Amino acid sequence: MLSVIKRIAPDLGPLRDSRDYRLLMASGVITMFGTFITMVALPYQMMELTGSYLAVGLMSLAEFVPMVVCGLWGGAIADALDRRKIVLYSEIGLLVTSGLLTVNALLPRPQVWILYVVGALAMGLTCLQRPSLEALIPQVVRHDQLPAAAVLTSLRWNLGAIVAPALGGWLVAAHGTGWAYGLDTASFALSLVMLWRIRAIPPHEEAQPASLRSLLEGVRYAWSRKDLVGTYLVDIAAMLFAMSTALYPFLASQLGAPEAVGMLYSASAVGALIASLTGRWTNRVHRHGMGVIVAALLWGIAMALAALIPDMYALFFFLALAGAADMISGIFRLTMWNQTIPNELRGRLAGIELLSYASGPMLGNARAGAMGALGGARFALGAGGLLCVGAVAALAAALPTFRRYDARTSEEALTEKARREQAEEATA
Repeated sequence: MLSVIKRIAPDLGPLRDSRDYRLLMASGVITMFGTFITMVALPYQMMELTGSYLAVGLMSLAEFVPMVVCGLWGGAIADALDRRKIVLYSEIGLLVTSGLLTVNALLPRPQVWILYVVGALAMGLTCLQRPSLEALIPQVVRHDQLPAAAVLTSLRWNLGAIVAPALGGWLVAAHGTGWAYGLDTASFALSLVMLWRIRAIPPHEEAQPASLRSLLEGVRYAWSRKDLVGTYLVDIAAMLFAMSTALYPFLASQLGAPEAVGMLYSASAVGALIASLTGRWTNRVHRHGMGVIVAALLWGIAMALAALIPDMYALFFFLALAGAADMISGIFRLTMWNQTIPNELRGRLAGIELLSYASGPMLGNARAGAMGALGGARFALGAGGLLCVGAVAALAAALPTFRRYDARTSEEALTEKARREQAEEATA
């Protein structure tokens, strides 16, 4: 029994061997709780102040443009500047935005426009920071431990996604949004202490200044790598056709359990958490492209089957299964990115990755809402799942380089591994 547990339990090697990775993980755990709490508090406060569905929905629209612009620019500066400094300065900015939300919530008459402006600013800072955070991991974790680091990073995210929203909901209901924002502010302050202790990560000696030209160079590199293109397109297709969280309130109501809508929202995170906790086996997988394809197919199949389920608990099971498949896909995609992309391009590619996995869910929920208006929630869920299966299968056929990717024979993976081993020997 112990041998079975050892084979599937997460590999803690990156935490054990890398001080900087431990600091990054500790910082991430702290800020993730605060950020998820604010994600609950912002729409809740907007609902309290306006009582308008449209006002709440417009918050996502206000955040979309900063996400796109700052995600791409954040990738460019991550390759041109000290990534640690970018992370630190962004964290300070996020602390300030959270503090502004706290002050606004404590005013006798909180201002609606502040929620839009500061929410958009916080999204911009987050997307500015994210590429540098992603690009730091290959620099502080050994090449052979990157699959394990991907599992641990996913585990951290899923723990936060399950626990923090529940804590945020309780806080805003019991004590008001001011307390929720205040806790988020405190989390950024504590996180800064962790990030400050990470060693400086200077840019590559041949790094180009951040510019439109450097951004285009990153896009050209990504396009030249059909295995990378496959990771982007398969994920976007899977999310576009099968992401359906917008349907959950309708499904819960149709099953006669509107109070259980929160359970449906947490289902995918529960499945993803289980996949992360038992994800050590992914270290032994080398054909990551095929892994992404199979996982995306399972995601679509699980969503299609969920549309046929008349029972709340069985529906939860299939949504959790879909979440587990999506997490496995994410682990394999992150491993491919971290093991094959040169350090001098890692930030710009992280910006492109951010757009690929952030835009898909937004478009997917818009698709789900439109299809739901035409044929109902179950039609939108089931048809979306089937469309996902068809789209992923078509992409797998159209992208043989992605389908056949093998970390043991990939020229990019072997080159990057040799480069990193030489760098480690030089600094030993």
